[in-house]
Amino acid sequence: MEHVASYFRYLEYEKRYSPRTIDAYRRDLSGFGNFLSENGRESSAVDFKSIRRWIVALVAAGDSPRTVNRKIAALRSYFRYLMKKGLVEINPMEKVGLLKTDKNLPVFVTADKMDEMLDDEPVSDNFSDMRDRTVLELFYMTGMRLSELIGLRDSDVDTGAMTIKVTGKRNKERIVPLTAPFRDTLRKYISLKRATHPDTNLLFITDTGKPLYPRLVQRLTSKKLGEVTTMKKRSPHVLRHSFATNVLNNGADLNAIKEILGHANLAATQVYTHNSLKRIKKVYKQAHPRA
Repeated sequence: MEHVASYFRYLEYEKRYSPRTIDAYRRDLSGFGNFLSENGRESSAVDFKSIRRWIVALVAAGDSPRTVNRKIAALRSYFRYLMKKGLVEINPMEKVGLLKTDKNLPVFVTADKMDEMLDDEPVSDNFSDMRDRTVLELFYMTGMRLSELIGLRDSDVDTGAMTIKVTGKRNKERIVPLTAPFRDTLRKYISLKRATHPDTNLLFITDTGKPLYPRLVQRLTSKKLGEVTTMKKRSPHVLRHSFATNVLNNGADLNAIKEILGHANLAATQVYTHNSLKRIKKVYKQAHPRA
């Protein structure tokens, strides 16, 4: 396909997409290009019908609706770029819709189970114990993503103002508030880290002073969640979902949750209202005299 190289430079340097996203888009566009070649079509002759045939072939091959929609999104992005640069006159993706998918509600841990997990974590002068506790509590207190936590630096924490600066997707920064008790936990951890590993400004590091890496955090989260729940999914993202669901259940404003999570639009945050509505319906059914 033409202009692919310039398109990926655009994603990397102008849109600042992550390497993982760019690799996914590259695979999806390559798959579409292979489909065109196998069916005797030139990339310059792409039209609505050829795209529809491609989608039908993906479904017939067993791709899930979510996977197909991701590939459609990649192709949409490519043709938006071509239109923006004046490289094509007609966008063949304009009439292409997404496939219907079943909505999967976010998996979360209830507030009492989260309290149980965090209350069991030691507050000690051992660096690794203190780091692990701080990591778990920070996930649940702020709802930040794994990549955001790993990228934190000491300078991002303002214990005086009780805030932490988080750099999210596409380098967008947001300020997240901290509670006074957790501010004290952070102060103790930072003091211990500086005494143990004074030569780094990364907020979280390994026992040997190297940057924290995703697999270590994933293992920690899976182990600790496994101590309080039997659910299969036990990832850092579950802690993000748990934060959002539990603060919403306690009456937090949806727009405030959106800002804390770093969502681009409110629709991404509204998925948590389904869990809250489910809880409300259960209470209603148990309590209403005519239920």
